[in-house]
Formats: sequence, C-alpha cells, structure tokens
Amino acid sequence: MAGPKFGSFKSENKGDSAAAAGAAAQRRDPYEVLGVGRNATEQEIKSAFRRMALKYHPDKNADDPVASDKFQEATFSYNILSDPDKRRQYDSSGFEAIEADSHELELDLSSLNTVNTMFAALFSKLGVPIKTTVSATVLEEALNGSVEISQLHLGKSVCKKVEKQTAHFYSVDITEEEAKLGLVCRVRSTSKSKFKLLYFEPEENGGLSLALQEDSAKTGKVTSAGMFFLGFPVYRFEDTNSAAAAKDPDSAFFKRLDGFQPCEVNELKEGTHYFAVYGDNFFKSATYTVEVVCAEPFAAEKEKLRSVEAEILAKRSELSKFESEYREVLAKFTEMTSRYAQEMQTIDELLNERNAIHASYTNSPTLKRSSSGGKERPSSKVSKSDDERSAKKEKKSKNPAMEAPVSDEEGPKKEKKPKDRVRRKKWFSIHHLKVDKRRPC
Repeated sequence: MAGPKFGSFKSENKGDSAAAAGAAAQRRDPYEVLGVGRNATEQEIKSAFRRMALKYHPDKNADDPVASDKFQEATFSYNILSDPDKRRQYDSSGFEAIEADSHELELDLSSLNTVNTMFAALFSKLGVPIKTTVSATVLEEALNGSVEISQLHLGKSVCKKVEKQTAHFYSVDITEEEAKLGLVCRVRSTSKSKFKLLYFEPEENGGLSLALQEDSAKTGKVTSAGMFFLGFPVYRFEDTNSAAAAKDPDSAFFKRLDGFQPCEVNELKEGTHYFAVYGDNFFKSATYTVEVVCAEPFAAEKEKLRSVEAEILAKRSELSKFESEYREVLAKFTEMTSRYAQEMQTIDELLNERNAIHASYTNSPTLKRSSSGGKERPSSKVSKSDDERSAKKEKKSKNPAMEAPVSDEEGPKKEKKPKDRVRRKKWFSIHHLKVDKRRPC
C-alpha cells in the first residue's frame, strides 16, 4: 500500500556531465523545499507535501509558471524523502547517489489536455509504465470535507462505476473486537479497469487527508487492489523493474524483490474509517466491486500470509548472496566459453595444416595442385582439356590420312552438316527448267 504521490512525467537530462553537475548544484535541499527537518517522520513529510501540492498544483495555477516550478520541485523532493532507500542515500552522499536524473515521477491525468492524454494512453498500451496520481481537485475536496460519503457495511460488496479522475468515498464502522481481529478492504474489476484504492484519515476540521494508496494490478482475468490491516506487519509489492528487465534481465531478477516493502499502517482502531475508489482510466469510466470484511473467518489465511511473507523476506536476503555467487560463476563461464571457441579454432587450423603437409608428399604436380585446395581443381581440368586439344591438332598435321577417322570420331554431327547442305542445293535446283526449253513450241 503505497503512500500518496504526486508528480509529472519522467525527467531526463541528456546533456553532458558538466551540465548535469551544474543542474545538481542548482537543486535545493529536499528538506528545505518541503520545510521539514532532517529528523522528520514519514507522516510529517507527507503532510508537508500535501500542503504544497494543493497550493501549487497546476489545476489551481494553470497560468502561473512559478507555481508550476514549485510544484515540480516539491514533487521531486517528496519522491526522494518518501523512499527510505533514496532518503538514506541522499543523506549520505547527496543527489549523485540517488541517480535523480533517471527517477520516475508520477502523472496527474487531470492536468493534461486531450492530446497528451492520448499519448500517455498509447505509451501505456505499448507497455511503457505510466504512473499516475490522484487529482488535486479530489484531494482538495476531501480536505475541505465537501465530498459525498456512502456507508459500506462489513461483509457486503458494492458494485459501481466511477468516472475517470473522480472518486467514490465510503465509510466503514468497526468495533474494538473487529479492529483486533483485523480488517481487509479489496476492490476488483472484471472489466480490467484501472483504479486506485485510497485510505483517508480524518482531520480536525472535519476533512479527510490521504494516508494510503494502492494501485490496481492485473491478477488473472481481473484487476484488483487490497489493503490488509491484520495487526502484524503486512507487505506490499510494487513490480517496477519491467523496463529494466528488457535491458538487463539478470539485474532485474536480483532486484525484483526490492519492491517488497512494509505497509505504513498495519492495524486500525475502533471507530469510523474512510476508503475511496479513484477512477484511473485514461478515457472511460471504471467499473468495480468493493468489499470490506472482518478477518475473523480467515484465521488460516492470516497465518499463511504471515508465513509466506516471511519466506519472501528470507528469499530477498538470500538473493543478495546468490547474486555475488552467480556473477562470479557467470564471469568464469563466459571466460570458459571464449576459451572453448578459441581452442576449437586452433585445433581446426592445426588439423588442416597437418592434412596439407601429408598431401605434399608426392612428385605428381597434378596431385599437388589438386591437394592444394578445391578452388584450384576447375583450373586444372581446363588445362587438361587444352592439352588434349593441342595434341589432336598436332596429330592431324603430321598424318593427313588419319583426318577422316578423326572426323568420324569427332561425332556424327560433322558428317550431317555437309549432307544437309547438299540436300538444300538439290532442293533449290532449276535443272528441270532447261528440259522444258527443249520442247517444241
């Protein structure tokens, strides 16, 4: 169950190293941007960011470039401080350690025009991960207490359709006993709609502030999202290595469980709690079914979940050790494969050289030429035929009497040609015309 996040498209700096260093030097301290101390808690960071996001969001400052820059700066700072790993890296080594230039931010679809929304939808269809965030309008209305809230009873599901970039709010009342046993809220969509499951905490002014957020994910033939308040640490899993897997499958595999992180809230107290389903489709509404159940009838499932997640944590720690072993063996395998190819080539060359030496033991020039290679064989055949022709010509010139037999041996084709010529002369003979002239008139 991810915390609330806001932002824009992924920012990329394609300049040289000097320009990148200059840009890093111009960035302000994330703690200073959000107005919190270095020892600020996660909740304090979230609250500070919500205030700035609502104040400088593009929905409320469409024609104010200064507000847009401040919103981007606040978003960038929040994405660093809200991630424990990146916050620790920044505290130790600054911006360079967290590779801020390649950090993916989130997109508020409500702030885009139709053309940009179409491009975002197209990229999403092509498999490019496009992260989105809740519209600032929805968050502001919730914070002001101007949203309509429907009652949701435990164990009863509700099927509805929510328009894009809007939200349906629900309230659930639980007793102290039900809170101890645990609570689970799940949303699913058989039409595979994209949505967000949100959890809000009540404010002193009567409004609601966003505390938890879970994006829908495809599970089989449906999309679903869930929040589990079971009284013990429950983990969420965000698979964010889809793009990295295409570039480096090995690294993506070993980092796959890095998105397995603990949820911020593990249990609820007695009283009223607020959930919302946010339509996250690009163009159409989202059809969904929401249900909140008490975990009492699912005691076996609770223990299985606890056991499986413990195994996943153990496997994540094992992967780091296995990666070092795998890299070492892979480097050795690559070295052996290269050596195998070299040895194969060397052996072939030596055997060919040996065969050539064996073939050179002969006094016959013809055999030497034939043994030298297949490319020389056609030329040797041609030379042989030329020698035979020259020998025949010499025999004809020395012994004229043998010309007739030789002509016979040359084939019937040479004999047929003169006969055909004679026949053609007889065919065109005009001797009969002379005989006709002698007849009397």
